[in-house]
Amino acid sequence: MAWQAPIVVHRPTPSGGRRVTARGDILGLAHNDADLVEFLRRAGLDEADIDLDDPALVEWRGGRAHQGEAA
Repeated sequence: MAWQAPIVVHRPTPSGGRRVTARGDILGLAHNDADLVEFLRRAGLDEADIDLDDPALVEWRGGRAHQGEAA
């Protein structure tokens, strides 16, 4: 499946976890990279194509990448 827009991992919530969206659709609340990979897999992305450090695929907003706890 070809993605036209990046996956957005939003800033951590006050209770922990980060909302994940793809093309404006909410995929879920990720608490770690494993959750994020699972959401992307369920959305149709092949696991071999998932690179969480690829800015063309994943945009990390409002916090450090790979961290889901509240600031």
